[in-house]
Formats: sequence, structure tokens, C-alpha cells
Amino acid sequence: MAIRNIRTEGDEILRKKCKEVTGLTPKITTLIEDMVETMYDANGVGLAAPQVGILKRIVVIDAGEGLHVLINPVILETDGEQTGGEGCLSVPGKTATVTRPNYVKVKALDREMKEFVLEGTELLARAICHECDHLEGVLYVDKAESPIMDSEAYYEKYKEENE
Repeated sequence: MAIRNIRTEGDEILRKKCKEVTGLTPKITTLIEDMVETMYDANGVGLAAPQVGILKRIVVIDAGEGLHVLINPVILETDGEQTGGEGCLSVPGKTATVTRPNYVKVKALDREMKEFVLEGTELLARAICHECDHLEGVLYVDKAESPIMDSEAYYEKYKEENE
């Protein structure tokens, strides 16, 4: 396993649509292992393959409930909404307000290429939507409802507004 370089905003690969994974190869297995290690090393909640320069439909997520590997994810259902601060490993140190569904149901393949369904609420729902957006070349900054700010300043401002 290896920690890979995370591509940052401005890198054109982040704006490209990813291709489906058609089979489990040693390269795909290594990519997934590297993505997991890279996400944890960067203290991230999720990471999509284009963020490490690979245009494949793979995301890894750990929103505090354990690791989820999603290959070729498809969002089946959403409900409700949540609005809050969102950041991204590809837009380091920045945060903006984004509205996402509060519930998400997604179908994907696991590491053995077996289909499964994952349901998530709150942070997990936000992370699923955020990472699936990456697979379409969409960044959270495209959906920002507030100015994109330094994360520390954003949370200071948010704290003041809610006191």
C-alpha cells in the first residue's frame, strides 16, 4: 500500500467523468488499498479515485461508522435535506455551505465485485453524495451557497451566527 498524491482544484482530471470498473484486477485492488490509506493519512471522510488521478468509478468513505468501499456507485434514492459546512481534500483548508440530502440509498459493488445497497443519513449521506459527485467531475465548490472561505474563518463565522 502507498499514500498517493491528492489532486487539488485546478487539476483538470477532477473535472472529468469517470469510467465504470468492469472487473477486479490487481491494479484495482491496489488502487482501493492506496485510496483507503491516503484517505486516513489525510484525515478525510471520503476519497474518490479521480482525486488520486485515476478516472475510475471508485470511492472510499469512513464517516465514523467503519470503512465503505463503493465501486460503480449509483444513488437510488434520497430524502430530506441538510445544510452545513463542507470541505474536500482536493480543496484543502477551505469550507463552504452546501445543502445535501439527509438520507441516501446507494447501490454499488464491494471489493469482491458483489452488489450491495448502503443507506446513510447525515454525515454518511453527505459523504456519499460528495464522493459520487467527484465521479461526475463535480466539486462541492460548484454547489456552494456561501463564499468559499478558510475553514477556520468559516467555522468562527458559523459559530458567531448561531450564538
